Amino acid sequence: MNASSNRYVAVVDDDESVCRSFSRLLRTAGYHPVPFHSAEEFLSDRNRPHFECLVLDVQLDGISGIELWHRLVAVGDTTPVVFITAHDDSASRLEAEVCGCAGYFRKTDPGEAILGTIRNVVNSNSNSTTNPQPS
Repeated sequence: MNASSNRYVAVVDDDESVCRSFSRLLRTAGYHPVPFHSAEEFLSDRNRPHFECLVLDVQLDGISGIELWHRLVAVGDTTPVVFITAHDDSASRLEAEVCGCAGYFRKTDPGEAILGTIRNVVNSNSNSTTNPQPS
């Protein structure tokens, strides 16, 4: 069994086909994807697992992906975020980069590039928790 199989990755996108395709890509790579069709659905799920990474659509109906990230940070959630968008604009990109997202991609970018960023984030997190740095 792939060591990544117990690694949960949330996919928050209001386009069902995007959730399906990202979930398929993540499963193929050995991750356990959990799709949400809105930020509100994500926030209301009180039984969600610990996520290694969040894949957030920038422009969602209702609460945007960037606003969702701000809300999570405000409550101390430091889960790494990878943003995806169908409508790339410089203002959204700049806001995401200034906040320190792990990645920012167009939905048309190669899935392998996005998956590479997710792998880096997950591997970086597991290295820091299994090999803590001395203070």
